[in-house]
Parts: sequence; structure tokens; C-alpha cells
Amino acid sequence: MTEVTIRRATPDDAADVAAMVREIAAHEDQAAQVHVADEQWRALLGRPEVIVLLAERGGLAVGYVSSVRQLHLWTGGDVLNLDDLYVRPGHRDVGAGWQLMAALAALAAPGRLLIRWGMEVDNVDAQRFYRRLGATLRPKILAAWPPSAYADLATGH
Repeated sequence: MTEVTIRRATPDDAADVAAMVREIAAHEDQAAQVHVADEQWRALLGRPEVIVLLAERGGLAVGYVSSVRQLHLWTGGDVLNLDDLYVRPGHRDVGAGWQLMAALAALAAPGRLLIRWGMEVDNVDAQRFYRRLGATLRPKILAAWPPSAYADLATGH
């Protein structure tokens, strides 16, 4: 079996990252929500606060974890907001997800950064995986306020 290796994505990995983002979005029936073009990923991957780690097997990208480092106003320190953890279907159950999370933890550890993320309530496999990592799960409702919904309020109408 080919070993899984983990490394930080660079702008040269933009096409692989963009493809996997589209894959996870399609899997979650959210493909219409992906608006970042491949060429935009080059710029995003060059930003220091954007952390994308790639899992590779045999030189092929088979998964990724993405997060953004940002200020947390309650603590005055930074946190890592995990956006996606994704492993391509043919490469699951070989430890890639675990290794991606371990690598993200290694990046967060020196600054003792809290890593936080959300998931769909019915994604029990993900919940089981995250509990095995030692994550604390608690229910919370996520709100999204798109420009079309707040435009009138913003303009005083």
C-alpha cells in the first residue's frame, strides 16, 4: 500500500485544491456555492493565514484540510477555523484524514491555537471521527446572511 504524505499546499497546487473543493461541495449538494476559480486559488494559497494541507499517495493529491488563522475577539488570540476536511473516496480508511488532522494540530500546537469547525448534524461518521480525535462536539445553529438578504437594511430601506 502506498504511504500517505502530508504537506502544505502552495500556489502550484491550485488546480488540485480547486478540484477537491468542487468534489466536497458536490458531495454536500453545495456545488452552486463554490465561486472561487482555479486561478483565484493561486492567490489564496499564497496568503499566510490560509492553511491548506494536502494528503498525497503516489504523488497524487488524495485529500486536504483547509483552515484560516484569524483573530478571536473573546480571547484576544488567534484560532484556526477549519473549513474542510476531505479525502477522496478511493483513498479513505488508510489514515489520510487522521494524518491531515495531526498535521493541522502540529501547526496549531506552538501557539496553542483552538481549532474549531462545524459539520452537518446528520454526518454521524464525521462526528465519530472527530470524537476519536478528542474534539468536543456541541450543538450550535450556524447562520448565514447573504448580501441579497441584507441589502435593503444596509441601504436604509
